[in-house]
Amino acid sequence: MGLELQEVTKRYGMHEVLHPLSLSVGGGEFLTLLGPSGSGKTTVLRLIGGFTEASSGQILFDGKDISQLPANRRPFNTVFQDYALFPHMTVLQNAGYGPLVQRRTGDDTRKLIDETLDIVGLSGLRDRYPAQLSGGQKQRVALARAIICQPKVILLDEPLAALDATLRRQMQVFLKQIQRRIDTTFVFVTHDQDEAITMSDRIVVMNLGRIEQVGTPRDLYFSPRTHFVAGFFGDNNLISGTVSDSAHVDSSLGILRVAELSGLKRGEKVLLGIRPEALKLGNGPVSIPAVVTDSMFGGALTKLLLRPTLDQSVTLDVRLSGTDRGSAPAPGDLVSVTYDPADAVVIPDRG
Repeated sequence: MGLELQEVTKRYGMHEVLHPLSLSVGGGEFLTLLGPSGSGKTTVLRLIGGFTEASSGQILFDGKDISQLPANRRPFNTVFQDYALFPHMTVLQNAGYGPLVQRRTGDDTRKLIDETLDIVGLSGLRDRYPAQLSGGQKQRVALARAIICQPKVILLDEPLAALDATLRRQMQVFLKQIQRRIDTTFVFVTHDQDEAITMSDRIVVMNLGRIEQVGTPRDLYFSPRTHFVAGFFGDNNLISGTVSDSAHVDSSLGILRVAELSGLKRGEKVLLGIRPEALKLGNGPVSIPAVVTDSMFGGALTKLLLRPTLDQSVTLDVRLSGTDRGSAPAPGDLVSVTYDPADAVVIPDRG
């Protein structure tokens, strides 16, 4: 049945930091709580782990209310951002701390510790101390300590935040591989969109103590439902306008064509979202003349910033594939950009 939050809230005095929130997490799922600082994602993780008490609502696991259970009695383990390793213990001793606390000894326990260190790739470092390890190795020790007691859910509070960019990417792949191998539910907290996209089965986008949208990375990227998700989850060109008819939006850049406008009325204010990679140089069903203001080569992609001639207060972000070895337009060049109407997402403008 998995983990379920039912109308859970958290208040500090009169200030409600987490508004009524309901969420289900499936068994064996990699679920990410994504949002900026102050969005409530860490509060949700602490409520699940039992480190913070909910002001109201219920937290269920396998159908049983665990809201009042202390952290040490919940079948969960947590990997913190600072790893919280014991500096006076070796890798072997840190990884085996859980079984030691549970007074589990003998050959089976030693075998379990060895197997866990093998899973996280630390078999050859078992006698080293934390001070002798790299950041990625410390992260793996913390993960080994979390999985060794075979918890039902592992909670991860931005565990990759302290790593450099290259190591962080490597650990993202590693964490997902580990999660699949041990088939355990992971609830992961991050503010990094790329991290969430890389690892998650589903993502919960949070803002100001509320859930904005829940879905797969693909769902959120291609079908954002709110202004916040469209702007926060990946880069997006957001163009204000009003519904003109069933297939067009009237904007400062002209009449822009879209695939569908179901559920929206004529004259209703909307935002048209077009991802940078969906904009192409040239003419098409919709053509927007613009002046190049900046061109930045980035290897796989070249980023262009454009100012449409019809409204120079708007900036369009365009990403060109690096497979085209020809020279990109230079600042000052007049170009035309187009897009496939099916790639344009229309979002009600509630602001």
